[in-house]
Amino acid sequence: MGTTPDGRPVPPPHADERAMLESWLDFHRATLPLRCAGLEDRQLRLASAAPSTMTLLGLVRHLAEVERNWFQRVFAGQDVPPLYGEGGGFTLAPDLGIDAALADWRAEVARSRELIATASLDDSGTLSEREAGFLGDQRVSLRWILVHMIEEYARHNGHADLLRERIDGATGA
Repeated sequence: MGTTPDGRPVPPPHADERAMLESWLDFHRATLPLRCAGLEDRQLRLASAAPSTMTLLGLVRHLAEVERNWFQRVFAGQDVPPLYGEGGGFTLAPDLGIDAALADWRAEVARSRELIATASLDDSGTLSEREAGFLGDQRVSLRWILVHMIEEYARHNGHADLLRERIDGATGA
């Protein structure tokens, strides 16, 4: 597998379904820390696309929470607490910066990979009643979760692109 000039893994043009889904998710996962690279703490905390209060640091924390929710809670059925309390990770703490947030996020990604390593795409997890209300079913397959995670990262990486460009003019590929 090749890489982009910035080091992200390029998804293969021909692969089975599982390899394709996991490689696209890994591509989008690799995009997130690149959008934060080289910025100072105050820049990572800057809500640069008013009126939104979203920040790059908040996105990293949020996606750590997202990983935990979909792979540990939903797929594996584990009763794990939120990493950052209420707010889905978007609420920032003055003493927790990008190094800690990226370490948390990387640990959650590693745990996600571990939990699905031997699972079938047809294996299912259970949504909370609130989440199931949107879908109309309480069971979701690993296939569904992987597609959703690709969408979740792609959407938030788009947010990160806009935030970063507003901060210092850098644009992503």
